[in-house]
Formats: sequence, C-alpha cells, structure tokens
Amino acid sequence: MELKATSLGKHLAQHPYNRVRLLHAGVEVSGEKHEYLIPFNQLIQVRCKRGIVWGELEFELPDEKVVRLHGTEWQETQRFYHYLQQAWQQWSAEMSAVSAGVLQQQVEHIQRIEQQDKWFKKSELGKLQQQIRQSFGALPMPVARLDEFDNCRDDYQLCQQWLQHGLRSVGQRNQQWTERMLETYHDFFQTIESSPLNDSQSRAVVNGEDSVLVLAGAGSGKTSVLVARAGWLLRRQEAEPGQILLLAFGRQAAEEMNERIQERLGSVAIQAKTFHALALQIIQQGNRKVPAISKLETDSKARRALLITHWQQQCTEKKTQAKGWRQWLIEELEWDVPEGDFWQDKRLAERLAGRLERWLGLMRMHGGSQAEMIEQADEEIRDLFSKRIRLMAPLLKAWKGALKDEGAVDFSGLIHQAVHILEKGRFVSPWKHILVDEFQDISPQRAQLLAALRKQNKQTCLFAVGDDWQAIYRFSGAELTLTTAFAENFGEGAQCALDTTYRFNERIGEVANRFVQQNPHQLKKPLNSLSKGNKKSVVILPHEQLESLLDKLSGYAKPDERILVLARYHHLKPEVLSKAATRWPKLALEFMTIHASKGQQAEYVIIAGLHEGNDGFPAVARESVLEDVLLPQPEDFPDAEERRLLYVALTRAKHQVWLLQDRERPSVFVEHLQDLGVPLQKKP
Repeated sequence: MELKATSLGKHLAQHPYNRVRLLHAGVEVSGEKHEYLIPFNQLIQVRCKRGIVWGELEFELPDEKVVRLHGTEWQETQRFYHYLQQAWQQWSAEMSAVSAGVLQQQVEHIQRIEQQDKWFKKSELGKLQQQIRQSFGALPMPVARLDEFDNCRDDYQLCQQWLQHGLRSVGQRNQQWTERMLETYHDFFQTIESSPLNDSQSRAVVNGEDSVLVLAGAGSGKTSVLVARAGWLLRRQEAEPGQILLLAFGRQAAEEMNERIQERLGSVAIQAKTFHALALQIIQQGNRKVPAISKLETDSKARRALLITHWQQQCTEKKTQAKGWRQWLIEELEWDVPEGDFWQDKRLAERLAGRLERWLGLMRMHGGSQAEMIEQADEEIRDLFSKRIRLMAPLLKAWKGALKDEGAVDFSGLIHQAVHILEKGRFVSPWKHILVDEFQDISPQRAQLLAALRKQNKQTCLFAVGDDWQAIYRFSGAELTLTTAFAENFGEGAQCALDTTYRFNERIGEVANRFVQQNPHQLKKPLNSLSKGNKKSVVILPHEQLESLLDKLSGYAKPDERILVLARYHHLKPEVLSKAATRWPKLALEFMTIHASKGQQAEYVIIAGLHEGNDGFPAVARESVLEDVLLPQPEDFPDAEERRLLYVALTRAKHQVWLLQDRERPSVFVEHLQDLGVPLQKKP
C-alpha cells in the first residue's frame, strides 16, 4: 500500500519526502532525491495530523528523531494510517511476547542476585548493568515502547531501576541482606568479642565491598571490629585462615592483636604482622638470598651515634660542609649555633641527631636517586633543596656502607625490595583479604606495597580501620590523604563509621570532638558516649598546681586506677614526678609523650606543657626545605596536626582530664578550649 502527496501539496510543502509505502514490517518514506527506510523495530510512534487542507504523517524514531510526510490528501492519509496501525500493532503484539521472554530471563537473574546469600559488591553492579543493556539490545522493538505492553511493563521497570538508580538498588538490597545476617548470626556478634558488638560495629564487619574503610573515633572498638571481621570471614567460610592477612604498624600492636585473635578465635593460622615483617616474608619467598634486618633499625643509640660521627667527620674535614651546615641550622631551623667548631658541641649534636635520623629516613623512603629527589622540588626552592641533599649525601653514603658491612637492609630497603619482587611476579600472594589497623598512619611507601599485593591478586579485598582525627605521624611520612581520599587511592568501595565510644564520658567526648572539628577539613563523624560525666571532667589548671592535684588524687584514686601524665616532648616531664615514688607511693603514675600514649588509656589524664614558644604546644616547628619536599604537604589550617595531637591526649582519659597551662605564656589552645566551655580553675 502506498500514499503520495498531491501535486499541489508537494509544491506547497517543499519537503524532501512526498511518498510513503507500507512494507512487510516497516515503511519506506521517499522523495525525488531522498529515501528513508523505517523498520518497525525502530518505530516508536506514528501520528496522523490534519492541516488546513492536507494530511500529515509523523514517524517518531529513537533519540528524538522525527520523519514527516506533508501534503497528502486527508482521506487517503487516514486510510493509509489505519492500515499502517493494524500492521504495526499486530507486529508489536508478536514482538512484545518475544521481548517479555528476554526481560523475564533478565529479571530472574536480578532476583537471583537479590536472593543470594552474600553481599552484592558495587564492582559487580557494572557487570549487571552491562547485562541489562545487552538484553535491551537483543529486544526486537525499541526500549522506549516497553511501557505500552502489560506483559513487559513490570520487568522493564525493574531493569530500568537497576540501570538508572543502580547504587540505590544495591544499597537497598545489601541493607536487607545485612538485616538478615544480623538476625541469623546474632550469637556470633554477641560473643565474638568480650562485650557484644553494637549495631554500627556489626554492620561494618559484614560489609563485603572490595575496599572498606571503617572510620572511628578514639575508644570506639576499631580493633574489635578487625578481629570480628577475621572471625566473620572464617565463620562464613569466605576465606581459609591462611588467606587472611592482618597488618599493624608496630611490633607491639601486632603482638597485642595476635593475643586477641588467640583469645577470641582460638588457635587459627592467622598471624598479625607489621608491614616490615610482611615485606621480609615476600622477599624470603621471592629471592634466593634472605636479607637480615640491620641492627641499626632497632638500636636508636647506635643509629644516632653513627650519623653524628660521620656528620662531625664531614664538618671537620671539609670547610664547605661545615659552612653549609652552619647556614642550614641558623637560617632554616633558627638554632643558636656556637662560634668555631660548632659540630663538637655536645648539646647541639644531641639535638641534631633526631633531625638527621628523620631526614635520612625520608630520603630512604623516597627510594629514588638524588637527581629524582631534586626534580621533585618546586623551581623556586630547587637550588636550596639541592644544597641540602648534597649536605646529607655523605651521611646517606655512610648509612648504606654500614648496611653493606653488616650484610643487612633497613626497613625502607625492605619494602622497596618487596614491591620489586611483587612487580616482577616472583611472589604469589595467598591472601584474599587484607585487614589493616590504624590506617591513618599509612605512608605512600606502605600504600605502594598494598597496591602491589592487590595488583598481583586482583581478587584481594582491603578492610581498613582508622581515625583521621588521630593522624599524628606526618613527620615519619604518614599521608593523611590516603585515608581521607580512600576511594581514589584504593578503589570504590564503602566507608563505615563507628558511632559509640566505650572509653571516655560524654563531656570529654564533646570537648575533644568539637575541638578537633574546629578544623573544617577534618571528616565529620558521630561519636556517642555511654556515660555522662560533668562539666568539670575537663579542666584547665595553672601548671604550678600539679603537686596539689596529685595530693588530691592520692586521696581518692584507687591503686589499680592508672594516671597518665602526658607532654609534647620528653624534656617537658614535670620535675615533681621525680619524687612521686615516695611522695605518692599508692598512685599508679606514668609519664610519656603524647605520641607514645596513642593506643593507651587511663582513668585520669594530666596534660602538661600548654605554653607557647619553640618547645610549646602547639609546637612551633621549623621544617627544613628537605621536609617541605619529601614529606606530604601540611593541611591548609593552623596547627592541624597539633590539634589532632591534643585530641589524642584528651581521649586517653576515661573519667577526668586536667590541662596544665603556663599563665605567663599560655598556649593558643587554652583560648580555643575556653571557647568550648572548658572551665579555667585556680586550684584543683
């Protein structure tokens, strides 16, 4: 059947199409120079319109494309439209049955996913959406028409929901599965730790994404979640013990974690390791020669003596070296340097030893050549940085020489070797799950080791717990953005939060949380306390009142209640503590730096040294250009890391915190704390 425009209609319309012909399963629209074939499987809608005299047919195609035919006689247009509709609707009814079958198969696959007894990962969503698109591509009619047919509508809408709102659908499905798991395994969550896991802890444990970061404040049970996660993987048979790797940042932390695993999970073949122990294991299996770890890494006294000896030797033998070091210490660090052979000054040497350790460590962590390090510096400081690198070069050479003489490697060299072995494919990772504690302390070098492990075994899942509010190790290379930008660095996954602290009372929590969140760059997270406390749970006192405070504490603190005295530096240990053993023999008093107190807790905490100045708190640290280049960039907020350090100090306490200030030169933190309602008292 065919429909043509009239001669006058063709003349007036001036349109490229003036004829349409009905085919077996489509129409052909043509003109003098143009021809367009429209099969029914591309036709979305046909409209018949009447102008003043003539008729018009409009054919709607995908992507909002329209083909029109003008200038046809109206009655002929209606007749053609009637026959076309009959043919098209009959074809559509047949094709809807075929489409319904294709959609039904796809919906059954979605339902199997919704009902399967495991977490549905975001990484699997892409595959499902690709399958849905392939199913749509296999349909004999345009997808846009499926809503017209009763036998297709519901299944099509479900598929569209997973396409257009996939993440929401995944979230709803996983929430339902999680509720089922919490109910089914209620006994597990009640008994896996010494006290039952709360709701947020349990939900974090069962999260099955490829990359999971659990952010949690102090005392909220991060390590409990890590141990429970290992138990969950075993209970659900998602991994054998040998397929689970637990990582901690220090030997003591690893030992404590192993004790908890032994206590909670029994004798299972899961062994928490440090990153260095992991690197050593990789090298042992991937190399014929097994390296020994240098004794210098564990003997700080010998390490500092080696560096100072070679520093003094360089200054003695080479005037240019001595001149360069004098400039460095005076111009950058603003130290008072004695005239003459300043390198022989014992106090100066002792003070510099720690800096030399740090600078050497940063250069070793970088791992590149001196030229590569210099290239990393911005142009405006490159010349100065180059001078500093040349001053450090003899010490780096001496360090490497000492390692060679010992036939050993240092920690940085250990990780570099392990990464190299992984990249060369000489170690096959057995681990399906890597669990990391205190993730906020991770450095780019350790992150590189994790990345190499996961690249070598693409099925490896990463589960990390940490607290960006306790990130206080930038000076040793820890990079906070590896935590705050977790997804960008370790892959799209999930971020969970633990919302309850089991350590400190509500008042201590309120002060500590509000104080650290005065920095708008800190990630926000809830942290509720189980006990109330009172307004005087956090108090500011004059530092000369410490002896009176300890007198009062001796009257009510029990012998088994711990009292921590904390300060920013070792040399700020209050003198009154030298007589504590006899003056207050029943008090369980301990002094340590705030950095050393991380992971500790006590009934009472006294924070000393809240004064301004070079050894104050916050510290007025003079960073060398060497640190400017080789360390992660500091945050754009005053005293950001020092603020987190005070948060760590405050949150060691269960019941009470006293902050000791120097009234003659108070720390800026005192004013900030007063703004939060912390009372200022003259006496304890």
